[in-house]
Amino acid sequence: MNIYTFKDGSQKDLLNLSSTVPVKYHGTSYNIPVCLWILDSHPFTPPICFLKPTANMGISVGKHVDARGRIYLPYLQNWTHPQSMIIGLLKEMTTKFEEELPLYSLSSSDAARQVELLSYIAKFTEGKNDIQSKSKGDGKKSDGAFNKVTIIGAGDLGLACILAISAKGVADKVVVLDYSESTMKGGTMDLEIFALPNVEISRDFSATKDSKVVVLTVNYIGNAQSYLDVVQNNVDLFRGIIPSVAHYSQNCILLVASHPVEIMTYVSWKMSGFAKSRIIGIGCNLDSARFQYIITNLLKSQSTGKDTWIIGEQGENKVPAWTASNSGTSQQSEDLTNHNAQQLLAKRAMEVLKGKGQRSWSVGLSIADLIDTIVNNKRKMHSISTLVKGCYNINCEVFLSMPCVLGIDGVTEVIKPPDEDTVAEKLQSSAASIQDLQEQLKL
Repeated sequence: MNIYTFKDGSQKDLLNLSSTVPVKYHGTSYNIPVCLWILDSHPFTPPICFLKPTANMGISVGKHVDARGRIYLPYLQNWTHPQSMIIGLLKEMTTKFEEELPLYSLSSSDAARQVELLSYIAKFTEGKNDIQSKSKGDGKKSDGAFNKVTIIGAGDLGLACILAISAKGVADKVVVLDYSESTMKGGTMDLEIFALPNVEISRDFSATKDSKVVVLTVNYIGNAQSYLDVVQNNVDLFRGIIPSVAHYSQNCILLVASHPVEIMTYVSWKMSGFAKSRIIGIGCNLDSARFQYIITNLLKSQSTGKDTWIIGEQGENKVPAWTASNSGTSQQSEDLTNHNAQQLLAKRAMEVLKGKGQRSWSVGLSIADLIDTIVNNKRKMHSISTLVKGCYNINCEVFLSMPCVLGIDGVTEVIKPPDEDTVAEKLQSSAASIQDLQEQLKL
């Protein structure tokens, strides 16, 4: 074990493998010294690899090696669990180094300069970086007033969340955990180029410590033969994430945006050991906000849009529903006292809603709104995925969207819409299909 310093200055005790890779170059055999740092998220993420030259060796900067000796290979960029393994990585190192030797022998005068370079590299790979002392001073508010949010995943949705949170100004600090360790693929490279204030990029779970909210946006990307395989791969991905998140932010709210959101919220609940009130999925929050806007502003209904919700399962099986209005009177909105008029209005609004896609930036705005409600303890109602066992005669442990009062402690109250037969039947059907899939998963 040794201390590794990441580019952002954060440090971590990591397993360190140091040895040599055998290479034949122009008929001569060489032993190339290398060092592999194994992240705590291994085997889901690849090792961080460096050359480890001696004082009489120089680094040949090229396609696969930078000036610090960091090794970049296709095998690392395309790392996929469980196909990718250390032995396969070492084999590719041998192959690529035989094409382009990464080290060369120095003259005695160059060797002296190489000692200086090696001491510089050691600052990064042996935990002696001056940046660390600076980053320790950044944790300015250690009390409960400091609003820190972590986004896990640096894909399109993760970046949309960062931009939306920054625009709303709802967090004092945003940590982006780039789970891939491949900055050339995701948008973290652009974040590093065009730095945003109070946004930190890291690949170390310790950087997420004491987050108020942790947002999960990661999804497995690879070839899967069936829908069950896709979901199982996401479960395997979460197995390398959730325990670490729960360890470093024991009092956080977990906000799940990974797909399928209902099942991945359930998986997060089981793997974290958190109370059900602190595990929520984004569910139908975006669809509900749109539904309310359509009814109030596009269809010009006299009803208050705040009484209308999209509940149940995200996607095609979502259900429109009404909660009891505290402000309506029979004179104020006679049509809403009529069940048939309600159904007609819902049908018209759903037709408009169908044309709206779930684009990353839209979902990002919705997630930023949820975070605003949580960290500022607004106690607003949102249609989010929550445990519905006991509602509508659902007897299994499944998460579906319901109107919930949300605050700093998560869900404080679930508001159950009237128990209409059609609503209950659709929710029970969704619960049954979700439960059937959950029972096939290996948690």
